[in-house]
Amino acid sequence: MKKSTIVSLVALAFTPSAFAAETAIQTDDVVVTASRVAQPRESVIADVTVINREEIERAGQSTFIELLQAQPGVEIASTGGAGTTSSVFLRGTNASQVIVLIDGMRVSSATSGTTTFENIPLAQIEKIEILRGPATSLYGQDAIGGVIQIFTKKGEGKPELYASIGYGSNNTRTADVGISGTISDTKFSLSVSSSNTDGFSALQTSYDIDKDKDGYRNLAVSGSVSHQIAEGHEIGIQLFNSEGHSNYDSSVNTFRNYVDLSQLSFGLFSKNQFTSNWKSTVRIGEGIDDQFNKFDASSSGKFKTEQKQFSWQNDIGLPVGTLTLLYDRLEQKIISDTPYEKTKRNTDGFLVGYLADIGNHSVQTTLRTDHSAQFGTNTTGGIGYGYKINPKWRVTGSYGKAFRAPTFNDLYFAFDVSGIAFPFNNPNLKAEKSENLEGSLRYQDEDKDASVTIYQNNIDNFITLDQSFLPTNVNAKIEGLTFAASERWSSWLLKGSIDVQSPRNQENHNLLVRRANQHASLNLSNSWNNWRFSTEVIASSERYNDADNQTRLAGYSLVNLIADYKINSDWNIQGRVNNLFDKDYALAYGSTAIDSNFGTPSFSAPYNTPGSNLFVSVRYSPNK
Repeated sequence: MKKSTIVSLVALAFTPSAFAAETAIQTDDVVVTASRVAQPRESVIADVTVINREEIERAGQSTFIELLQAQPGVEIASTGGAGTTSSVFLRGTNASQVIVLIDGMRVSSATSGTTTFENIPLAQIEKIEILRGPATSLYGQDAIGGVIQIFTKKGEGKPELYASIGYGSNNTRTADVGISGTISDTKFSLSVSSSNTDGFSALQTSYDIDKDKDGYRNLAVSGSVSHQIAEGHEIGIQLFNSEGHSNYDSSVNTFRNYVDLSQLSFGLFSKNQFTSNWKSTVRIGEGIDDQFNKFDASSSGKFKTEQKQFSWQNDIGLPVGTLTLLYDRLEQKIISDTPYEKTKRNTDGFLVGYLADIGNHSVQTTLRTDHSAQFGTNTTGGIGYGYKINPKWRVTGSYGKAFRAPTFNDLYFAFDVSGIAFPFNNPNLKAEKSENLEGSLRYQDEDKDASVTIYQNNIDNFITLDQSFLPTNVNAKIEGLTFAASERWSSWLLKGSIDVQSPRNQENHNLLVRRANQHASLNLSNSWNNWRFSTEVIASSERYNDADNQTRLAGYSLVNLIADYKINSDWNIQGRVNNLFDKDYALAYGSTAIDSNFGTPSFSAPYNTPGSNLFVSVRYSPNK
C-alpha cells in the first residue's frame, strides 16, 4: 500500500469530522462475547467489533470472507473464488489461533485447526461479534488471536416472512427465504438459503486447469425455537447446517478436484433466573465439520471432526459487579480414512470471572484452568481496566495469557502416495503459549466514535511450517496499532480503520506467512431521498507466501461501489460492483513443483482473485 494512502487515512482518523456510521452510533448495543456476560457496548474493555443484520444488508457482500476483510484487525487469504479454502488472520495471528462459534458452538476442524469460513452464508447470520486479543481464559484452548462469534437469526415481534434473490457475474445466483417471530411465550425462526456460481479458474498455471471454471454451490438452513416456561425460565433449541460443493485447482495435477463441505451446529439450552441475583445457563450441543476431498481420479480424503460440548455458566450478582462461575467440557473426535495415531481428546475447563462498573471505573478479571487428556493442565488468566475520563473519552488497558494445543494434523498427519506415507507432522510439538498486553484510547458520542489500540502479543512455541511443510515450534512477536473511527454528518457517512503491525518470526525476523505490515479499509456513503450510494476501499501492503519471505505477494487496493434503492418500506433493490478497476492481485500462491523427496516446493502459481464483477439483489423485509 502506498505511503500516501496510509498518511491520508491516518489524517482522516484524527480530523474532527473523521469517519461515519450509517446511523447514529448505538451506545446501548449489547455485547456478549467479550465477557460471556451481556454488557453495554460502551462498558466493554476488550477490543470488539459488532456487525448487526442491518450492516450486513447494507454492505451487500456476497460472501462472509468479503465482509470480514473490511473489519479492523482482519486480514484474509484465499485459494480462488467462492467456496475455495480461505483463511482469516486476526491481529496477525494464525488462522488456527481464532475460535469461531456459531450460536455458542465450536465448528472448526480439529485436523486443520481452522474454520471453513467459505461455507458460511451471510443470509443465515443475524449478528457477528469479533473479539480481538487473547480469550483462552474465557473460551479455552486456541483463542490466542481472538474469537469470532456468529449469531443466527432468532424470533422477535410479530411473525413475518422475509426473502431475497440475487444475480451477478460468473452466473452467480442466490436466494433465501425465512420466517421468524413470537407467538405467546414461544419464539421461533426458520431460514433457508442457496447460492450457486460458475466461478472462475482458481489457479494460474501453464496447464489446462487454468482455463476451467471452478464453481461452488451451497444450501444452508438455520432455525431456533425457545419457550418461556415461567418468568425468568427459558428453554430452547438451535440448529445451523451448511452443505457446500466446491471445485478447485490442484498445483500438482490437472484433475478437476472438488471438495464436499458440511458444517453442522446444534444445541439445547436452559436459562434459569433462580433468584434475583443468580442466573444459570446450561448449554449442550455439538459442532461438526465434515469434508470429503477428491484429489484425483484414484485418490480422496475424508476428514470429519465431531466436537461435543457442554457448559454450565452461573452469573451471580454481587453488591458490586457480577461473579461468573463456569464449567465446560470439550470432546474432540476425528473420523478419517487417513490413519492418525490418535483420534480423540477431551478437555475440561473451570472459569472464575468478575465484571464490574464502579462509577467511572470498569474492571474485568478471569482465571481459567483447562485439564487436557493429552496436554495436561494449562492455567490462563486476564485482567482489564477501563476509566471514563468524561462522558465521551475513555481509556482502557488489559493483560492476558492464552494457549493453543497442536492440531491432529500438526502431530500425526502423513500424506499417502502410492502406498508410501510421507509425514507432514511433528509429534514432538509443544503447545503454543502467549502473553498479550494492550491499551486503548476511545471517543464516543451519538454521531461519531474513534479509537486507537496498541498491543504486543508474545507467542512461545508458535507453530509454523518450514520449507518442507513440516510443522515446527518457533517464537513469534506481534506488535501493532489499530485506528478505527466512524462519523455521521448530515446525509454523509464515513467509516474506516488502519492497522499498522509487525507480525514476525523471532528466530529470523521474517514476516509471518501472508500477513502485511499495513492494511486498511474505508467506506464513504451518502443518502439522497430513497437512494443510498457507497464507495468502499480495501488496501494492503506487500506480504510473503512462504516462511523464508522469498515469494512476494504485492500490495493491492480495491475499490467497490454499492447502490441501494428503497422501493417502499418493505422492498429494496441493491447493486454492488466489486473491484471496480479490475485490479489484478493475489492473496496466495500455490506450489507447482515438489522434489522427489517431497522437499522444497516452488511457489510460482498465484491463486486467482475476482476481477471486476457485478451483483444485484432484491430484498423483501417487512418494516416492523
